[in-house]
Amino acid sequence: MSRPYVVLRRKAWAALANNTQIDLDEATLGRLRGLGDPTSANDVAEIYRPLTQLLHLYMANAGQLCDDSNRFLNLKVRRTPFVIAIAGSVAVGKSTTARLLQELLRRAPGNPKVDLVTTDGFLYPNAELIKRGLLDQKGFPQSYDRRKLLEFVMDVKSGEPRVVAPVYSHLAYDIVEGDRIVIERPDILIVEGLNVLQPARADAHNGVALSDFFDFSVYVDADEKDIKKWFLERFMVLRDTAFRDEHSYFQKYTKLSPAEALQFGSHIWESINGPNLRDNIATTRDRATAVLRKGPDHLVQTISIRKI
Repeated sequence: MSRPYVVLRRKAWAALANNTQIDLDEATLGRLRGLGDPTSANDVAEIYRPLTQLLHLYMANAGQLCDDSNRFLNLKVRRTPFVIAIAGSVAVGKSTTARLLQELLRRAPGNPKVDLVTTDGFLYPNAELIKRGLLDQKGFPQSYDRRKLLEFVMDVKSGEPRVVAPVYSHLAYDIVEGDRIVIERPDILIVEGLNVLQPARADAHNGVALSDFFDFSVYVDADEKDIKKWFLERFMVLRDTAFRDEHSYFQKYTKLSPAEALQFGSHIWESINGPNLRDNIATTRDRATAVLRKGPDHLVQTISIRKI
């Protein structure tokens, strides 16, 4: 990592946590873990407990600054939600990280309201992607309705009482028409997605970027060869499970032999996920507040924290 970061090995990072107990039973962990993700109670104690405590420090300081600013400006308004971004490649484990942090932060003193939204809901519908010639670039920055996503986060951050987000179905591989997620004044909002740390576009209105509204961001990192391996392992498991659902967009791939399916999964990586990682996602890593670096075993080895 570059000089703006303090880089800690796993053992040194774990030692920073105090004796606060976090009790996530195996059933809860099983519900939060992504497919093929080996995150254990030990990982919660050594990685996510210190991270949660650091987040508490950031939230306390942000809240105090908000209160001080309101007093200075003679404003009688409630605190704005604390917004956390979780970024990283397909299959790297960012969804598990987002769900774990949501669960742990909910258990903080005062039981804050913590909502989680993925940027998948802000992908253009398949019909629009086909119209724009972008179906084979789903997940690339240009495949999202970035204006709608930006407006959503801005509305939540500004304290709007009720904000809605579209819903994406991984089974149907498309936006679910008419379905919405309702966000009502959370204390904390977690936004998880591939490209949430993208800088502002040259044609963006007033040069505003989504990341301008994040109070803390986490990038989940690993070598591409390891991420590709995890992606293929997950693809093969899904081929024998979820893809067999009659409503699955990917049902046709269950008819492939194991060798053909593996070859097709590799093609998806080399033509879509790999280029997106190299050209769009990994280039935003150094914009994160914290970087969780995983080894070949899918476990976090180092934690890099941006210096204050």
